[in-house]
Amino acid sequence: MKLQDFFPYQLAQLAEAVSRSVAEVYADRFGLSRDEWRILAALAEEGQMQASDLVPHTSLDKMQVSRALARMEQDGLVLRQPSPDDARARIVKPTAQGRKLYSKIVPVVEEREAHLLQALSCSEREALMRAMEKIRKRALRVMDDAD
Repeated sequence: MKLQDFFPYQLAQLAEAVSRSVAEVYADRFGLSRDEWRILAALAEEGQMQASDLVPHTSLDKMQVSRALARMEQDGLVLRQPSPDDARARIVKPTAQGRKLYSKIVPVVEEREAHLLQALSCSEREALMRAMEKIRKRALRVMDDAD
């Protein structure tokens, strides 16, 4: 087997290249790490979340979420408050400053996304999205079968 031809490796390379390309936007222009951007985007989408729910929602591990939230709270982008349902849990929500920053970043990352996807025709983009979803579902089934 040749590593360069191995599908998981190719996919990882693609994901890394796309992620770095988009990271230039929120890191260089707005000073956010990838983890902070994912959390801010999740909170903008959901309004507020339990900190533990950010782990699966962002595909980050518990430690990454914890560190990013600490930085974001220090920078005034999020608030963490005790959950009314569970004293051990924390509810996280974006501050006005966090929402304002998110609204500045979104058009720029969408522009970057559009630029990257211009490499494909509309039908190619649709086929890519369908193919990725099929493979994701199959990978999840394989993991479930292993449990």
